[in-house]
Amino acid sequence: MKHLTILVPNGENNLSSIVGAYKILTRANEFWKAGNRPPVFKVELAGSCEKVEFYEGLFAVKPHTNISALEKTDFVIIPSLNHNYKRAIQENQDLITWIAQQYRNGAEIASVCTGAYLLASAGLLDGKSCSTHWIAADNFRMVFPKVNLQPDKLITDEKGIYTNGGAYSFLNLLIYLVEKYFDRQTAIYCSKVFQIEIGRQSQQEFIIFKGQKQHDDDMVKEAQSYIESNLHEKIAIEHLSARFAVGRRNFDRRFIKATGNTPLEYLQRARVEWAKRAFENNRKTVNEVMYEVGYSDVKAFREVFRKVTGISPLEYKSKYNR
Repeated sequence: MKHLTILVPNGENNLSSIVGAYKILTRANEFWKAGNRPPVFKVELAGSCEKVEFYEGLFAVKPHTNISALEKTDFVIIPSLNHNYKRAIQENQDLITWIAQQYRNGAEIASVCTGAYLLASAGLLDGKSCSTHWIAADNFRMVFPKVNLQPDKLITDEKGIYTNGGAYSFLNLLIYLVEKYFDRQTAIYCSKVFQIEIGRQSQQEFIIFKGQKQHDDDMVKEAQSYIESNLHEKIAIEHLSARFAVGRRNFDRRFIKATGNTPLEYLQRARVEWAKRAFENNRKTVNEVMYEVGYSDVKAFREVFRKVTGISPLEYKSKYNR
């Protein structure tokens, strides 16, 4: 039987990912044992304090054990953090050191949502793929530039390290882990009991594109504002770079460095975000919305929309407009 540790970081972080992980894994164990098989995991909560309070003292978690008493574990789950990531890192240096040590000792590690900040702070994500909540993506890239961030991915699985996207998508990560460490039937059982859609791979359609502006390049910020103000017009990137008296190659280079996207990708994402809001809030047809965001080719619009959201314009409209 493997030992699985669900961490309880210091600070008012996310309670639901701690409770949800505990409930699903213990239920998977119960289902497994009902088939006259020994439990797969011994599940324990561990932290560096005897008690951690949440939501201004409304709830509290008392971990089973302290990390100082836990020399070795086989699997570690890092829950989601609150939005003060810098403070969470500062308050949990002991946990970060312990996580790195456990990985060196052979443990596998899974981070939930913004728990990736603790995982990356341990140095375990450098050069590896990682996902986190799309809201935190720009900040995460800035803090951890050596990490291959892929916020469109719901789950990443690389060299014994698992990460997942935002908020309650941690439920999908847990079903993924149940299937990997128990079996498919147990994963299906848990997905039915907790009513979690099995097999989800992307969080693309949930991303709200607000523009990547956590940078200091004023020229790029001006170009971004111009793009966002002229989505309905035909914008040629060559003309855009000339507008700012910058050569095309240098313009692209500065834009990518500042935003993580090429100018064309940024234009596409901004147009698709406008189209998404139009589909959500009015009864216009796909063609009408397509023309309003500067496209005249249905196939091209459909391909770009699917590339950004993971689904077609019609599927998006049917799902989000009632």
